[in-house]
Amino acid sequence: MNNSVTSFINIAIKGAAMGAANVIPGVSGGTIALITGIFERLINAIKSFNGKAVQLLLKGELKAFAQHIDLYFLVALFSGVGIAVVTLAKLFEFLFDNYPIYIWAFFFGLVLASVYFVGKTVKKWNISSIISLVIGTGIAISFTVLTPANENDSFFYLILCGVVAICSMILPGLSGSFVLILLGNYQLVMIDAINNLSVKILFPIAIGAGVGLIAFSHFLSWLLKKYHNQTIALLTGFIAGSLGILWPWKHEVTQQFGDKIKTVDYHYFQPELNSEFYFAVLFIILGIASITITELLATKKKD
Repeated sequence: MNNSVTSFINIAIKGAAMGAANVIPGVSGGTIALITGIFERLINAIKSFNGKAVQLLLKGELKAFAQHIDLYFLVALFSGVGIAVVTLAKLFEFLFDNYPIYIWAFFFGLVLASVYFVGKTVKKWNISSIISLVIGTGIAISFTVLTPANENDSFFYLILCGVVAICSMILPGLSGSFVLILLGNYQLVMIDAINNLSVKILFPIAIGAGVGLIAFSHFLSWLLKKYHNQTIALLTGFIAGSLGILWPWKHEVTQQFGDKIKTVDYHYFQPELNSEFYFAVLFIILGIASITITELLATKKKD
């Protein structure tokens, strides 16, 4: 198998992991992108959709256009995302219905280990990095305790929803659909507007998402170049703050949105020391082990 095929498969597998994460309530694909070491490349690829890209496309310089936007990477990544979303949605639905504590436990262990391994990529821990970590953790925790706003269909608020939702989708530790619930417009956007193909609602959302994604990718890319340690520390904080959502022992508070039921809050409880608890601990260890082994293999490959 040649290097290009191997590379494509490797990126697609990471995309599949991102797709799997997006199927899980409250988990961000951005977290997996950061864990698997493709976050910065993804941000730079999104950022490359600029005036130069349009110019190359209009001139018919397709090869230069593909290189400029890192098309090979994007195709491989989103192939994996698409396959995972289509194939794993039903599996995860079954597992969450029948073994919720074990699934949450596995992802809790996976993300817990990720806090260490992502934090380890901060080259120098100083006061500013520690403050960034605390701020990131605080922001992520605040998202789990905020009260959802009321529905608002004003044009500029819908643009804001598009901006915030798309930015949260690429940020580690934050879920785009959960943010839409907090903004009060999940029912309006994800159910009513999509089912009815309401241009009045979807158009401002699309404007916000498009502008927000490109502008935010430029901003993140600039932060990573100029303040790399502080930015990675902030993102590590986002991941650490999301551990509350992944805590295995909780009851979901759900709300009906049309024909969909979405989680809007969680009530946590103390686990009993029984066989279920010990199996859950085992799954936490398996989650930690899976990330540790992945990191060791990646380090060995680099060496």
